[in-house]
Amino acid sequence: MNRAGLKKALLVGALVLVVLLSGAMVFLSRGFSARDKPGALETFIARRVRHLATPRMAVNMPNPLKESPLALAEARDHFADHCALCHANDGSGKTAISEGLYPPAPDLREENTQGLTDGEIFYIIKNGIRFTGMPGWGGEDEENWKLVLFIRHLPALSEAELKLMKEVNEPKH
Repeated sequence: MNRAGLKKALLVGALVLVVLLSGAMVFLSRGFSARDKPGALETFIARRVRHLATPRMAVNMPNPLKESPLALAEARDHFADHCALCHANDGSGKTAISEGLYPPAPDLREENTQGLTDGEIFYIIKNGIRFTGMPGWGGEDEENWKLVLFIRHLPALSEAELKLMKEVNEPKH
């Protein structure tokens, strides 16, 4: 390497080191709190990593089930009983549990979830998302595919459906 190339490499290396140290100082000065809202850069990186962590074969899996009133009703009750604690009945993610998670549970009605393929949503339900509060539930494939149908339905959820979900949520005595 010639003298000019070495000088340029050292300058770039020093710049990278300054950026990394500055970032570390910011994180260390404010700490790591689950109450902080993820920043734009962190959100961008986390979504890209999630996408990269999902196997291509899963991304391309089509939902083998067709939407039907029965499938939606079964998934609605399952969602209310198992998922609403973090995601809320309406899928908004506005719950006491979610407020303490980092990152918080997403609003499943928004493009960041609705824009995922059926296979990606299925994979997330079954396998979870590392370093978040989303566990891998495993479970029967048919139930998970029904949940995918229901998650797709969340933007159109009716008041009557919400009322039925509240009945499932109520503690049984």
